[in-house]
Amino acid sequence: QDVKSSRRVLIVQLAKLGDMVSTTPMFRAIKARYPDAKVYVMGDRVNKELLRGNTDVDEYIVYEKNIFCSINRLRGEDIDFSCMTGPSPEILAMLYLSGIRLITAPRIENGFSPQETRVYKMLSRFVWKVPHRMEHYAAREYLRLLEPIGIMESDTTKHLIFSEESRKKVDRFFNENNLNSKRDFLVGIFPSTGYEIKRWPSDRFACVADYLIEKYNAVIIVPGSERDRMQCEEMIGKIAHKEKVVSGVGKFSLDELKALIANLKLFISVDTGPIYIADAFGVPTIDIVGPMDDREQPPIGGQHKIVKVDRKEPMLHVMNTGLFDYQEAIRQRDGITVEMVTKAVDELMRTHLKNRFRSETRDF
Repeated sequence: QDVKSSRRVLIVQLAKLGDMVSTTPMFRAIKARYPDAKVYVMGDRVNKELLRGNTDVDEYIVYEKNIFCSINRLRGEDIDFSCMTGPSPEILAMLYLSGIRLITAPRIENGFSPQETRVYKMLSRFVWKVPHRMEHYAAREYLRLLEPIGIMESDTTKHLIFSEESRKKVDRFFNENNLNSKRDFLVGIFPSTGYEIKRWPSDRFACVADYLIEKYNAVIIVPGSERDRMQCEEMIGKIAHKEKVVSGVGKFSLDELKALIANLKLFISVDTGPIYIADAFGVPTIDIVGPMDDREQPPIGGQHKIVKVDRKEPMLHVMNTGLFDYQEAIRQRDGITVEMVTKAVDELMRTHLKNRFRSETRDF
Protein backbone atom coordinates (compact mmCIF):
# COMPACT_ATOMS: atom_id res chain seq x y z
CA GLN A 1 0.00 0.00 0.00
CA ASP A 2 1.30 3.47 -0.93
CA VAL A 3 2.26 5.40 2.20
CA LYS A 4 0.61 8.58 0.92
CA SER A 5 -2.79 6.90 0.64
CA SER A 6 -2.88 5.94 4.33
CA ARG A 7 -3.33 9.32 5.97
CA ARG A 8 -6.68 8.72 7.65
CA VAL A 9 -6.77 5.50 9.61
CA LEU A 10 -9.67 4.01 11.56
CA ILE A 11 -9.29 1.25 14.16
CA VAL A 12 -12.52 -0.39 15.31
CA GLN A 13 -12.42 -2.04 18.75
CA LEU A 14 -15.87 -2.59 20.23
CA ALA A 15 -14.84 -4.85 23.11
CA LYS A 16 -14.27 -3.80 26.72
CA LEU A 17 -11.52 -2.06 28.71
CA GLY A 18 -8.86 -4.77 28.66
CA ASP A 19 -9.27 -5.33 24.94
CA MET A 20 -8.96 -1.62 24.20
CA VAL A 21 -5.81 -1.33 26.33
CA SER A 22 -4.40 -4.23 24.32
CA THR A 23 -5.20 -2.33 21.12
CA THR A 24 -3.19 0.77 22.06
CA PRO A 25 0.07 -0.60 20.56
CA MET A 26 -1.65 -0.28 17.18
CA PHE A 27 -2.16 3.46 17.62
CA ARG A 28 1.49 3.96 18.60
CA ALA A 29 2.67 1.87 15.63
CA ILE A 30 0.65 3.95 13.16
CA LYS A 31 2.01 7.23 14.51
CA ALA A 32 5.56 5.89 14.50
CA ARG A 33 5.33 4.86 10.84
CA TYR A 34 3.13 7.73 9.63
CA PRO A 35 3.53 10.68 12.04
CA ASP A 36 1.15 12.87 10.04
CA ALA A 37 -1.63 10.31 9.81
CA LYS A 38 -4.93 11.09 11.52
CA VAL A 39 -5.87 8.15 13.73
CA TYR A 40 -9.54 7.54 14.48
CA VAL A 41 -10.70 4.95 17.00
CA MET A 42 -14.25 3.64 17.14
CA GLY A 43 -15.53 1.96 20.28
CA ASP A 44 -18.03 2.18 23.11
CA ARG A 45 -18.59 5.25 25.28
CA VAL A 46 -16.62 3.92 28.27
CA ASN A 47 -13.47 3.44 26.24
CA LYS A 48 -13.60 7.04 25.08
CA GLU A 49 -12.77 8.00 28.65
CA LEU A 50 -10.12 5.29 28.83
CA LEU A 51 -8.27 6.79 25.85
CA ARG A 52 -8.71 10.40 26.91
CA GLY A 53 -5.41 12.22 26.57
CA ASN A 54 -3.81 9.51 24.43
CA THR A 55 -1.59 11.44 22.03
CA ASP A 56 -1.65 8.59 19.50
CA VAL A 57 -5.42 9.04 18.97
CA ASP A 58 -6.66 12.11 17.09
CA GLU A 59 -10.38 11.44 17.32
CA TYR A 60 -12.60 8.94 19.10
CA ILE A 61 -15.91 7.95 17.52
CA VAL A 62 -18.51 6.45 19.84
CA TYR A 63 -20.30 3.58 18.14
CA GLU A 64 -23.99 4.12 18.87
CA LYS A 65 -25.05 0.71 17.52
CA ASN A 66 -26.75 2.37 14.57
CA ILE A 67 -25.03 1.17 11.43
CA PHE A 68 -26.63 3.76 9.14
CA CYS A 69 -25.62 6.73 11.32
CA SER A 70 -22.12 5.31 11.50
CA ILE A 71 -21.92 4.92 7.73
CA ASN A 72 -22.93 8.56 7.23
CA ARG A 73 -20.34 9.67 9.78
CA LEU A 74 -17.51 7.66 8.24
CA ARG A 75 -18.31 8.74 4.70
CA GLY A 76 -17.81 12.32 5.82
CA GLU A 77 -14.35 11.55 7.19
CA ASP A 78 -12.94 10.13 3.93
CA ILE A 79 -11.07 7.27 5.66
CA ASP A 80 -8.19 5.75 3.65
CA PHE A 81 -7.69 2.59 5.70
CA SER A 82 -9.60 0.77 8.42
CA CYS A 83 -9.25 -2.43 10.34
CA MET A 84 -11.50 -4.24 12.79
CA THR A 85 -9.91 -6.10 15.68
CA GLY A 86 -12.56 -8.80 15.92
CA PRO A 87 -14.93 -10.47 13.47
CA SER A 88 -18.38 -8.91 13.13
CA PRO A 89 -20.60 -9.08 10.05
CA GLU A 90 -22.35 -5.82 11.00
CA ILE A 91 -19.12 -3.85 11.44
CA LEU A 92 -17.57 -5.27 8.29
CA ALA A 93 -20.67 -4.26 6.32
CA MET A 94 -20.53 -0.79 7.89
CA LEU A 95 -16.90 -0.28 6.88
CA TYR A 96 -17.46 -1.58 3.35
CA LEU A 97 -20.54 0.60 2.78
CA SER A 98 -18.66 3.63 4.13
CA GLY A 99 -16.52 3.63 0.99
CA ILE A 100 -13.23 3.03 2.79
CA ARG A 101 -10.58 2.21 0.22
CA LEU A 102 -8.68 -0.49 2.12
CA ILE A 103 -10.12 -2.63 4.92
CA THR A 104 -8.45 -5.41 6.87
CA ALA A 105 -10.46 -7.95 8.84
CA PRO A 106 -9.35 -10.90 10.98
CA ARG A 107 -9.63 -14.49 9.78
CA ILE A 108 -9.68 -16.74 12.83
CA GLU A 109 -7.11 -19.52 12.86
CA ASN A 110 -6.34 -22.22 15.42
CA GLY A 111 -9.76 -21.93 17.01
CA PHE A 112 -13.35 -20.77 16.65
CA SER A 113 -15.22 -17.49 17.04
CA PRO A 114 -19.03 -17.43 17.00
CA GLN A 115 -18.83 -14.00 15.32
CA GLU A 116 -17.13 -15.47 12.27
CA THR A 117 -20.49 -16.25 10.71
CA ARG A 118 -21.33 -17.32 7.18
CA VAL A 119 -22.27 -13.72 6.35
CA TYR A 120 -18.98 -12.47 7.76
CA LYS A 121 -17.01 -14.97 5.67
CA MET A 122 -18.93 -13.93 2.57
CA LEU A 123 -18.32 -10.21 3.16
CA SER A 124 -14.65 -10.79 3.95
CA ARG A 125 -14.08 -11.80 0.33
CA PHE A 126 -14.17 -8.11 -0.53
CA VAL A 127 -11.54 -6.99 2.00
CA TRP A 128 -8.00 -7.89 2.99
CA LYS A 129 -8.10 -10.85 5.39
CA VAL A 130 -5.37 -11.13 8.02
CA PRO A 131 -4.95 -14.27 10.18
CA HIS A 132 -5.71 -13.91 13.88
CA ARG A 133 -4.25 -16.93 15.64
CA MET A 134 -6.08 -17.94 18.77
CA GLU A 135 -3.87 -19.15 21.63
CA HIS A 136 -1.40 -16.40 20.65
CA TYR A 137 -0.94 -12.98 22.25
CA ALA A 138 -3.87 -10.86 21.05
CA ALA A 139 -2.01 -7.53 21.13
CA ARG A 140 0.54 -8.97 18.69
CA GLU A 141 -2.20 -10.42 16.50
CA TYR A 142 -3.89 -7.01 16.33
CA LEU A 143 -0.66 -5.46 15.05
CA ARG A 144 -0.71 -7.83 12.08
CA LEU A 145 -3.81 -6.02 10.83
CA LEU A 146 -1.55 -3.06 9.98
CA GLU A 147 0.83 -5.00 7.74
CA PRO A 148 -1.09 -4.20 4.51
CA ILE A 149 -0.10 -0.52 4.97
CA GLY A 150 3.54 -1.33 5.55
CA ILE A 151 3.61 -1.43 9.34
CA MET A 152 5.63 -4.43 10.52
CA GLU A 153 5.62 -3.96 14.27
CA SER A 154 5.90 -6.43 17.16
CA ASP A 155 6.12 -4.07 20.16
CA THR A 156 3.06 -4.77 22.32
CA THR A 157 3.79 -2.14 24.99
CA LYS A 158 0.49 -0.60 26.15
CA HIS A 159 -0.02 3.16 26.29
CA LEU A 160 -2.41 5.16 28.49
CA ILE A 161 -2.34 8.70 29.85
CA PHE A 162 -4.18 10.44 32.68
CA SER A 163 -4.80 14.14 33.14
CA GLU A 164 -3.13 16.51 35.56
CA GLU A 165 -6.52 17.04 37.22
CA SER A 166 -6.79 13.32 37.88
CA ARG A 167 -3.29 13.22 39.32
CA LYS A 168 -4.23 15.99 41.75
CA LYS A 169 -7.42 14.15 42.72
CA VAL A 170 -5.41 11.04 43.59
CA ASP A 171 -2.88 13.13 45.53
CA ARG A 172 -5.72 14.55 47.63
CA PHE A 173 -7.08 11.04 48.20
CA PHE A 174 -3.67 9.91 49.44
CA ASN A 175 -3.29 12.93 51.72
CA GLU A 176 -6.76 12.45 53.21
CA ASN A 177 -5.91 8.84 54.03
CA ASN A 178 -2.33 9.50 55.20
CA LEU A 179 -0.85 7.51 52.33
CA ASN A 180 2.44 8.02 50.54
CA SER A 181 2.99 6.25 47.23
CA LYS A 182 6.77 6.25 47.74
CA ARG A 183 6.78 5.20 51.39
CA ASP A 184 3.89 2.75 51.58
CA PHE A 185 3.52 -0.62 49.94
CA LEU A 186 0.24 0.18 48.20
CA VAL A 187 -1.50 -2.87 46.76
CA GLY A 188 -4.65 -2.61 44.70
CA ILE A 189 -7.07 -5.51 44.97
CA PHE A 190 -10.09 -5.45 42.69
CA PRO A 191 -12.50 -8.32 43.44
CA SER A 192 -15.19 -7.38 40.94
CA THR A 193 -15.88 -8.27 37.32
CA GLY A 194 -18.77 -7.83 34.99
CA TYR A 195 -18.51 -11.43 33.84
CA GLU A 196 -19.79 -13.82 36.50
CA ILE A 197 -17.92 -16.85 35.22
CA LYS A 198 -14.58 -15.15 36.06
CA ARG A 199 -15.54 -14.01 39.57
CA TRP A 200 -13.26 -15.38 42.30
CA PRO A 201 -14.81 -15.69 45.81
CA SER A 202 -14.62 -12.54 47.95
CA ASP A 203 -13.48 -14.46 51.05
CA ARG A 204 -10.41 -15.67 49.15
CA PHE A 205 -9.56 -12.14 48.07
CA ALA A 206 -9.89 -11.13 51.73
CA CYS A 207 -7.43 -13.85 52.78
CA VAL A 208 -4.94 -12.62 50.18
CA ALA A 209 -5.35 -9.08 51.53
CA ASP A 210 -4.68 -10.20 55.11
CA TYR A 211 -1.63 -12.16 53.97
CA LEU A 212 -0.19 -9.05 52.30
CA ILE A 213 -0.89 -6.95 55.38
CA GLU A 214 0.56 -9.43 57.87
CA LYS A 215 3.64 -10.45 55.93
CA TYR A 216 4.53 -7.32 53.97
CA ASN A 217 2.84 -4.52 55.92
CA ALA A 218 0.85 -3.64 52.80
CA VAL A 219 -1.88 -1.05 52.58
CA ILE A 220 -4.75 -2.42 50.54
CA ILE A 221 -6.58 -0.03 48.23
CA VAL A 222 -9.86 -1.25 46.78
CA PRO A 223 -10.91 0.63 43.63
CA GLY A 224 -14.21 0.24 41.84
CA SER A 225 -17.22 2.01 40.41
CA GLU A 226 -20.66 2.09 41.99
CA ARG A 227 -21.63 -1.06 40.12
CA ASP A 228 -18.71 -2.84 41.82
CA ARG A 229 -19.71 -1.68 45.30
CA MET A 230 -21.43 -4.87 46.48
CA GLN A 231 -18.53 -7.16 45.58
CA CYS A 232 -15.92 -4.74 46.91
CA GLU A 233 -17.68 -4.15 50.21
CA GLU A 234 -18.27 -7.86 50.63
CA MET A 235 -14.53 -8.45 50.36
CA ILE A 236 -13.65 -5.55 52.67
CA GLY A 237 -16.09 -6.87 55.26
CA LYS A 238 -14.17 -10.16 55.39
CA ILE A 239 -10.70 -8.64 55.84
CA ALA A 240 -9.46 -8.97 59.43
CA HIS A 241 -7.09 -6.00 59.34
CA LYS A 242 -9.53 -3.32 58.21
CA GLU A 243 -7.29 -0.58 59.58
CA LYS A 244 -4.96 -1.28 56.64
CA VAL A 245 -7.68 -1.09 53.99
CA VAL A 246 -8.72 2.05 52.10
CA SER A 247 -11.82 1.96 49.93
CA GLY A 248 -11.84 3.89 46.69
CA VAL A 249 -15.20 2.52 45.60
CA GLY A 250 -17.29 5.12 43.80
CA LYS A 251 -14.68 7.84 44.34
CA PHE A 252 -12.94 7.95 40.98
CA SER A 253 -13.78 8.49 37.34
CA LEU A 254 -12.11 6.21 34.82
CA ASP A 255 -9.43 8.81 34.13
CA GLU A 256 -8.83 9.16 37.87
CA LEU A 257 -8.70 5.38 38.20
CA LYS A 258 -5.79 5.37 35.77
CA ALA A 259 -3.95 7.86 37.96
CA LEU A 260 -4.70 5.81 41.07
CA ILE A 261 -3.51 2.52 39.62
CA ALA A 262 -0.35 4.15 38.23
CA ASN A 263 0.66 4.95 41.84
CA LEU A 264 0.32 1.39 43.13
CA LYS A 265 3.15 -1.07 43.68
CA LEU A 266 1.14 -4.20 42.93
CA PHE A 267 -2.29 -4.94 41.48
CA ILE A 268 -4.29 -8.14 41.97
CA SER A 269 -7.57 -9.10 40.32
CA VAL A 270 -9.21 -11.58 38.03
CA ASP A 271 -8.70 -11.07 34.31
CA THR A 272 -10.62 -7.81 33.89
CA GLY A 273 -10.12 -4.23 32.70
CA PRO A 274 -8.20 -2.60 35.59
CA ILE A 275 -5.41 -5.17 35.49
CA TYR A 276 -4.68 -4.07 31.93
CA ILE A 277 -4.56 -0.45 33.07
CA ALA A 278 -1.92 -1.56 35.61
CA ASP A 279 0.04 -3.21 32.82
CA ALA A 280 -0.03 0.00 30.77
CA PHE A 281 1.57 1.92 33.66
CA GLY A 282 4.22 -0.69 34.41
CA VAL A 283 2.64 -1.83 37.67
CA PRO A 284 3.36 -5.48 38.62
CA THR A 285 0.25 -7.65 38.53
CA ILE A 286 -1.14 -10.96 39.66
CA ASP A 287 -3.85 -12.11 37.27
CA ILE A 288 -6.23 -14.78 38.60
CA VAL A 289 -7.14 -15.88 35.09
CA GLY A 290 -9.66 -18.58 35.99
CA PRO A 291 -11.07 -20.00 32.73
CA MET A 292 -9.41 -17.38 30.48
CA ASP A 293 -6.66 -18.37 28.06
CA ASP A 294 -3.52 -16.99 29.70
CA ARG A 295 -1.64 -17.05 26.38
CA GLU A 296 -3.90 -14.55 24.64
CA GLN A 297 -4.20 -11.34 26.62
CA PRO A 298 -3.08 -11.20 30.29
CA PRO A 299 -0.02 -9.03 31.09
CA ILE A 300 3.26 -10.73 30.19
CA GLY A 301 6.80 -10.34 31.50
CA GLY A 302 8.77 -11.03 34.65
CA GLN A 303 6.85 -8.57 36.84
CA HIS A 304 3.53 -10.21 36.04
CA LYS A 305 2.23 -13.48 37.46
CA ILE A 306 -0.54 -15.70 36.14
CA VAL A 307 -2.49 -17.93 38.53
CA LYS A 308 -4.38 -20.85 37.01
CA VAL A 309 -5.25 -24.48 37.64
CA ASP A 310 -3.90 -27.43 35.67
CA ARG A 311 -6.08 -27.87 32.61
CA LYS A 312 -6.09 -29.36 29.16
CA GLU A 313 -7.61 -26.28 27.55
CA PRO A 314 -8.87 -22.93 28.86
CA MET A 315 -12.58 -22.36 28.38
CA LEU A 316 -12.61 -18.65 27.44
CA HIS A 317 -10.76 -16.90 24.65
CA VAL A 318 -10.54 -13.30 23.46
CA MET A 319 -12.46 -14.27 20.33
CA ASN A 320 -14.82 -16.70 22.04
CA THR A 321 -16.32 -15.89 25.44
CA GLY A 322 -19.75 -17.33 24.72
CA LEU A 323 -19.47 -21.00 23.78
CA PHE A 324 -17.78 -23.20 26.37
CA ASP A 325 -18.21 -25.99 28.91
CA TYR A 326 -19.77 -24.13 31.86
CA GLN A 327 -18.90 -26.72 34.52
CA GLU A 328 -15.29 -26.90 33.41
CA ALA A 329 -15.08 -23.11 33.44
CA ILE A 330 -16.32 -23.12 37.05
CA ARG A 331 -13.72 -25.73 37.95
CA GLN A 332 -10.97 -23.64 36.37
CA ARG A 333 -12.11 -20.63 38.40
CA ASP A 334 -12.89 -22.18 41.78
CA GLY A 335 -9.89 -24.51 41.69
CA ILE A 336 -7.59 -21.54 42.27
CA THR A 337 -6.72 -21.44 45.97
CA VAL A 338 -5.56 -18.65 48.25
CA GLU A 339 -2.22 -20.44 48.60
CA MET A 340 -1.69 -20.32 44.84
CA VAL A 341 -2.14 -16.56 44.84
CA THR A 342 0.02 -15.92 47.92
CA LYS A 343 2.74 -18.04 46.35
CA ALA A 344 2.67 -15.70 43.35
CA VAL A 345 2.90 -12.75 45.76
CA ASP A 346 5.99 -14.22 47.41
CA GLU A 347 7.63 -14.90 44.05
CA LEU A 348 7.12 -11.31 42.96
CA MET A 349 8.46 -10.02 46.25
CA ARG A 350 11.61 -12.10 45.86
CA THR A 351 12.22 -11.09 42.25
CA HIS A 352 10.80 -7.65 41.48
CA LEU A 353 9.73 -5.98 44.69
CA LYS A 354 12.22 -7.09 47.34
CA ASN A 355 14.55 -4.12 46.92
CA ARG A 356 11.75 -1.62 47.57
CA PHE A 357 9.80 -3.24 50.37
CA ARG A 358 10.83 -5.29 53.35
CA SER A 359 8.76 -7.67 55.42
CA GLU A 360 8.25 -6.50 58.97
CA THR A 361 7.00 -9.81 60.32
CA ARG A 362 8.72 -12.64 58.45
CA ASP A 363 11.76 -13.39 56.36
CA PHE A 364 11.04 -13.89 52.67
